[in-house]
Amino acid sequence: MRKIFTLLVAVLLIGCASVPTTQSFTLPGDHGQLSAVLHTPVGKKTYPLVMILHGFNASKEMPLLTDLSAQLNSRGIATVLFDFNGHGKSEGSFLDMTIPNETEDARRVYKYVKKLPQVTSVSAVGHSQGGVITGMLAGELGEKGLKSIVLMAPAPELKEDTARGELFGVTYAPQNPPEYITLPNGLKVGRAFLETTQHLPIYEVSRRYTGPVLVVHSQDDELVPYRYGVEYSKIFPHATLKTLQGFNHCFTQDSSAVNKIVADFFDSQLNK
Repeated sequence: MRKIFTLLVAVLLIGCASVPTTQSFTLPGDHGQLSAVLHTPVGKKTYPLVMILHGFNASKEMPLLTDLSAQLNSRGIATVLFDFNGHGKSEGSFLDMTIPNETEDARRVYKYVKKLPQVTSVSAVGHSQGGVITGMLAGELGEKGLKSIVLMAPAPELKEDTARGELFGVTYAPQNPPEYITLPNGLKVGRAFLETTQHLPIYEVSRRYTGPVLVVHSQDDELVPYRYGVEYSKIFPHATLKTLQGFNHCFTQDSSAVNKIVADFFDSQLNK
């Protein structure tokens, strides 16, 4: 009986040890306080960290991203997830959201985690619009700032869409956009987004990054054509393109399998 009890205790302890420590916090963003959560692996005094950036009208609680965080934590890699301004639990209005002010949000999160004494390096992964921000942030910070990055279904198409005056099927005059447009789902996108996105130096800034890059994109992405993933993979000197088939933009067919590809990449780069 004692042996059985001892075995049960051991199993419980192993299970508990695999659960990351979670700390919710806020920090000043470009448009108010940002809601963030830090997950750190148990039993490690120091660890690499990966910033996880969500996309347009998403949040840090998107299942794709929370599962990725858990997979990275299980490999001894800390993660920080946060809501951009006007999203999720962060302050600010979605009407005021732009890619430039979201990039500033990401800079501030980066500065916060970079100062944590336990963090040995910082990397980043972004989905969709978050991929665009990840690439541009990497171009700004360089390899010494971000050790490696992953772009999941990155969406530079947003620049072309806003330049021709069409966003998610809604048309407008790109040289004189209205105060806001209303998308088919009822979401209102403000003039600032429509004006700034069409002039973004997305590739010009991103290509400055010389560290390891993984681009993950599906040939069946219904929202952002696969060719954008191909283009992204060509602008970086050290990029790998992982081509998928049968997946939509959010990889809902098997997000865990896609996240394993991302986690394997970070594991190979950060746990050498």
